Amino acid sequence: MIDRLMYGAAAAALVLAACEQQPAAPAPEENGAGEMSETAQDAGAASDATAQPAAEGGALAALSGNPFGEEWTENFGAPPLDRISEEHFLPAFQAAMADHSAEIAAIANNPEEPTFENTMLAMELAGSGLSRVSAVFGNLTSSASNDELRAIQREVSPLLAAHSASITLNADLFARIETLYQNRDDLGLSPQQARLVEVSYDNFVRAGAQLSEEERARYAEIRTELATLYTNFSQNELGDRESWYMELPESALENLPASMASAARAAASARGMNGAIITLDRSSVEPFLETSPDRELREQAWRGFYNRGNNDNEFNNNQNIRDILVLRQEQAQMLGFDSWAHYRTAGTMAQTPEAAIDLMEQVWWPARQRALEELADIQAMIDASGGDYQAEGWDWRYYTQRVREERYDINQAEVAEYLELDNMIDAMFYTAERLFGITFHERNDIPVYHPDVRVWEVHNAEGEVMALFYGDYFARQGKRSGAWMSSFRVQDGVNGDIPLILNNCNYNKPADGEPALISFTDATTLFHEFGHGLHGLLSNTEYPSLAGTAVDRDFVEFPAQILEHWLQQPEILERFATHYETGEPMPVELLERVLAASTFNAGFENVEFLNSGFVDMAFHLEENPAELDVEAFEAEVLESRQNLRQIPMRHRSAHFLHSFSGEGYAAGYYSYLWAGVLDNDGFAAFEEAGDIFDPETAQRFYDVLSGGNTRPAMEMYTGFRGREPSVEPLLRNRGLLTEVEG
Repeated sequence: MIDRLMYGAAAAALVLAACEQQPAAPAPEENGAGEMSETAQDAGAASDATAQPAAEGGALAALSGNPFGEEWTENFGAPPLDRISEEHFLPAFQAAMADHSAEIAAIANNPEEPTFENTMLAMELAGSGLSRVSAVFGNLTSSASNDELRAIQREVSPLLAAHSASITLNADLFARIETLYQNRDDLGLSPQQARLVEVSYDNFVRAGAQLSEEERARYAEIRTELATLYTNFSQNELGDRESWYMELPESALENLPASMASAARAAASARGMNGAIITLDRSSVEPFLETSPDRELREQAWRGFYNRGNNDNEFNNNQNIRDILVLRQEQAQMLGFDSWAHYRTAGTMAQTPEAAIDLMEQVWWPARQRALEELADIQAMIDASGGDYQAEGWDWRYYTQRVREERYDINQAEVAEYLELDNMIDAMFYTAERLFGITFHERNDIPVYHPDVRVWEVHNAEGEVMALFYGDYFARQGKRSGAWMSSFRVQDGVNGDIPLILNNCNYNKPADGEPALISFTDATTLFHEFGHGLHGLLSNTEYPSLAGTAVDRDFVEFPAQILEHWLQQPEILERFATHYETGEPMPVELLERVLAASTFNAGFENVEFLNSGFVDMAFHLEENPAELDVEAFEAEVLESRQNLRQIPMRHRSAHFLHSFSGEGYAAGYYSYLWAGVLDNDGFAAFEEAGDIFDPETAQRFYDVLSGGNTRPAMEMYTGFRGREPSVEPLLRNRGLLTEVEG
């Protein structure tokens, strides 16, 4: 999944999102990501006809002793995270917004006729200070939050939304952009210049630039109100998740794999507690649900996990959901759309909600049929073991693992012994080197925000530093759940700045001296987020607003999901899946069983994902959301497609960060499936070439990753594949094709 810190050709925006990579069914998640504005990526500024960079002075530079007021010259301009503290943010935000407003005013009020240089390029050059502050703050509130940062977040979110609206709703500024747009064919623009004009114009229109003066005022109010609601929603999810834990008696620990028991003790120690606990971090609760034979404890953990944000406490999110839906509906209708779903899909490859729903329907019925077969297997095992009960949600993962072990003779704890985190990191770096000729060299002297964070220089084939890559892989308090990619800085062809890219995951941190062993699903997540990372690392565009992941929401997951396929290749696993103690490679017969089981439980995984996709879309098509009973609405949508009660939404509404902590995946959760069509069809190109590292195919893939948003998404894909995508490889790879054909 991807977290986008988006500032560009329209305004600075703080990303306060949560995406999670979804194994098999869509992470991402993680990309996964909401955003407080829809603008592209780095901002523009005051300029004369030859476009000069933003002034070195200004309010931000005048802040004494504040690192954000300084020029960052060391470590390729990486933020000095060792010197940035909470008290620096609010004055830096205030000063940076003032500077950016002055720069935008100078562009909007320029008496000269608009040109690409004095309008579009000027906007690309503006707001650098606000971009820096927002990027650091957004990453800290996602990965290392605390009470003070959360308080600042609540205060600054509406300020940033209002600042963004003041730019996108600036009539004089839009008039200049519109003039360039209307005359773009006669201006002698390069292809990237023309694309920047088109994307910027569309972003402004979609952000309300063509509204009347009275409507613009109301539109700005809506954006400010939504910013506060998004922050409240995400902080409630974090609060409810972090306040819950379940203590495990010693007898329960004895029945868990050693790595799981160790992680539970480490989780307790991290909270200053004795003993062992299960938390609601996915990396804690899901392995427990898979391995604990204690049905009562499983039920307790399952209910805690699925009910977060929906409890009778201060963190309940149901009213936030209603308020968000009402405001989004008003916002979309002001722009001439029937619903928020129509508004959001209009700017994507899908183009309409109906097209997105149709794709989900194509997968739903075969996935549901497969899930029914899986349920029958689970119930048969319960009955055979003397269980006098019907399978429920808290039984699914546990008995699925037992069925998997029986059918494929796979023990997940045994598999994890061959999936040590450092080796899997080496595997993803090796994959990138073979595909693109880039190499990774760890640095231990670049400041980070937490001791767990690692940093690598990324070198191109000529040995030049082309990026920095940050990896933050362990769960902890103050870090949101899931996995995602974000950045401290996007690639900037105007100023020559290299990208500073960050991947976050939430694996259980082992006790000191013990290896970090992860599951095959965890390793898939690792590769997924690295795919997003490569989209940022390899970016090579002229303008930051077009760089990296600034692409259609239902295209942004393609680079992440296609990279997952390399993890499943014997060439990768034979080389990097080695035993953490002996260093011996995974036995061939175990490797074959792991790969054979790769589509096992595909019914559950696809149904769980699609449940969230259908509910997300239904929320944003609902005509009367003000009095919505959130829980009843969920149930109604799921029952309309004969859902299995044992499989809830992957993300229930009250903690559905993709949909309600920002706008990025709202009415867009389907995009993981849309990208699934692309990634399965796309990887088939390497298979057809007979080499998963085929140089010619890799070069075409590189053109997609490096090209950002310099061309429309479908044009990017057909340039890579030579044709439009087919859904057949997705259905085949998920083990669903037989049912479709039958």
